[in-house]
Amino acid sequence: MFKTLMVAVAGLGLSGLVAAQELVEGQHYEVLDEAVDTRVDEDMIEVTEVFWYGCPHCNRLQASLNAWLDELEDDVAVIHMPATMGGDWNKHAAVYYAAEELSIIDEIHADIFDAIHEQGRALTEDDDIAAFFSDYGVSEDEARQALTSFGVRSQVNQAHSRMRAMELMGVPALVIDGRYVVSPSSAGSLENMPQVADALVAMVREERSQ
Repeated sequence: MFKTLMVAVAGLGLSGLVAAQELVEGQHYEVLDEAVDTRVDEDMIEVTEVFWYGCPHCNRLQASLNAWLDELEDDVAVIHMPATMGGDWNKHAAVYYAAEELSIIDEIHADIFDAIHEQGRALTEDDDIAAFFSDYGVSEDEARQALTSFGVRSQVNQAHSRMRAMELMGVPALVIDGRYVVSPSSAGSLENMPQVADALVAMVREERSQ
């Protein structure tokens, strides 16, 4: 039986609410056959953004996604997870986790998207990545060490395992509470993804209150 709920659907992002539409399982979002373990406190609702820095759709999603993230309530925890499909995908996943290991991810995350999509920098070679990182208060040697560290390799492998468990074949995707998956096709557009995810967060919150 399909679960349904009402969601205000945005035509052009969070500020453009234009209609109310019934949200239907299997049509507007998918439910995983087996829930993925969440990594947040039990009283928190996990929202995982799965992305690839090289993906133009992920880049386009950032504006509406960030606007939504800024408005989330205190019981929601957001996890950014780079997708791993080999090649440049895995290298960019290492870029993310290396920046996290070096404690510069908050400063550099949006700038990585800009460097790739606005400046035409591939950021797939260690020397180029190290030079890019050096603008954020770390040395190029520190950047190279982080990119090849055991911790970063382990996190890339864990992200790959989680992506497979989430049954994801593409990005961007939003996974709510380790169970509900929202994609551009299921939401109807990139801009609608945060709206559908927001309704699913509300549904999880309601389920837990019962």
